[in-house]
Amino acid sequence: MRYDVVIAGAGPTGLMLACELRLAGARTLVLERLAEPVDFSKALGVHARTVELLDMRGLGEEFQAEAPKLRGGNFASLGVPLDFSSFDTRHPYALFVPQVRTEELLTGRALELGAELRRGHALTSLEQDADGVTVSVTGPEGPYEVECAYLVGCDGGGSTVRKLLGIDFPGQDPHMFAVIADARFREELPHGEGMGPMRPYGVMRHDLRAWFAAFPLEPDIYRATVAFFDRPYADRRAPVTEEDVRAALTEVAGSDFGMHDVRWLSRLTDTSRQAERYRDGRVLLAGDACHIHLPAGGQGLNLGFQDAVNLGWKLGATIAGTAPPELLDTYEAERRPIAAGVLRNTRAQAVLIDPDPRYEGLRELMIELLHVPETNRYLAGLISALDVRYPMPGEHPLLGRRVPDLPLVTEDGTRQLSTYFHAARGVLLTLGCDQPLADEAAAWKDRVDLVAAEGVAEPGSAVDGLAALLVRPDGYICWTAAPETGTDGLTDALRTWFGPPAM
Repeated sequence: MRYDVVIAGAGPTGLMLACELRLAGARTLVLERLAEPVDFSKALGVHARTVELLDMRGLGEEFQAEAPKLRGGNFASLGVPLDFSSFDTRHPYALFVPQVRTEELLTGRALELGAELRRGHALTSLEQDADGVTVSVTGPEGPYEVECAYLVGCDGGGSTVRKLLGIDFPGQDPHMFAVIADARFREELPHGEGMGPMRPYGVMRHDLRAWFAAFPLEPDIYRATVAFFDRPYADRRAPVTEEDVRAALTEVAGSDFGMHDVRWLSRLTDTSRQAERYRDGRVLLAGDACHIHLPAGGQGLNLGFQDAVNLGWKLGATIAGTAPPELLDTYEAERRPIAAGVLRNTRAQAVLIDPDPRYEGLRELMIELLHVPETNRYLAGLISALDVRYPMPGEHPLLGRRVPDLPLVTEDGTRQLSTYFHAARGVLLTLGCDQPLADEAAAWKDRVDLVAAEGVAEPGSAVDGLAALLVRPDGYICWTAAPETGTDGLTDALRTWFGPPAM
């Protein structure tokens, strides 16, 4: 069987991309080298923009069920919460959802939608030509080949796909070297010198340029991190042992606090790199395969998730034959600058969490700036991705921005705008006068849904004064109309983002 898309990697990025491609009708195969899902969680939360996107695909309630809401984010663990409440969102918080749970929910949805998932099958090589990609795979029963129209590498920072393509991965080498343990502790952990309110337990050692910080994962289980700066590991490839963590704890905090029942051990650095390009012919990269960074502020999983949602509908439309020729190129054009911004802010945070006394003045100044509402909002927008704006022709301030999840007044009652995006199609939203717009957009009804609303249930919304807006499947506004402008520019926007009209 020839697949439309093969995805290498069944992490959150690969699984979400599989869901998006299946909604677009693409025959999708996911290859995962690990035979079983992992039982530990590197990432622990999803930010506000990701929660909005989950709502748009009908997954929001499942993710929110029993998940604690974290109302304040953090920047460089400086102790001043980031305030999400000023953003026009129904979700001014992050959700505490362990990555294991995220992957479980996304796997279930991908399989429900008809994606095929093969665990224990590792991509080993690839060849591509103008017509498709041949992928060599090693599985439990030996090597075999798979044919597909496109391949997407969602296979992490050490991406095999990226290496096979010869795509450079430049960036910065680490200055922070940390060990992590998820474990129980018999003794009480020190409180008050941790890394801000998110990690309230710990010890700061300016003399060693080191710190210990911990926070509870669940009752009696803590994630403990011990970090040293400019003190590389003796052997970075060697597995972390309990004794490594005990020794680090004892050096920095004077005790290992009776650490026992260790669930997970790992290393962590502030290495940051970005792929020089996200596409090579019929092969694309997404998630950690094209960007890695210090996981400060919990941005990594969310960055990859949003890569998947940006790429999925564009690749799906390309496969369906409805996309304009340039559409797939907008994936890199839009997402690469966003990732570069995340690398920039995490590199800044890496400096701020370094306890070198020379940086104390910088930390004090940054704490003062975080108390300034405008600065706090700017950083909250960066961390949550609520401030993302893609390049878009036109002058209206909403163009290129996420559409708020508006409560619409319709003939069937009040309904949230997000519910119209469950099928990952475009939406032409009209507010009070729809017939001329409906007539002009009729030739795109196989790709764009017309949503006719009488208005917005809550006054003072971001769309006040607009008669209509066109929204892409990923929730970003690509055309607006005031009552006096009518349908001006609508056909051009439909052609740009959804291809030529149906015959």
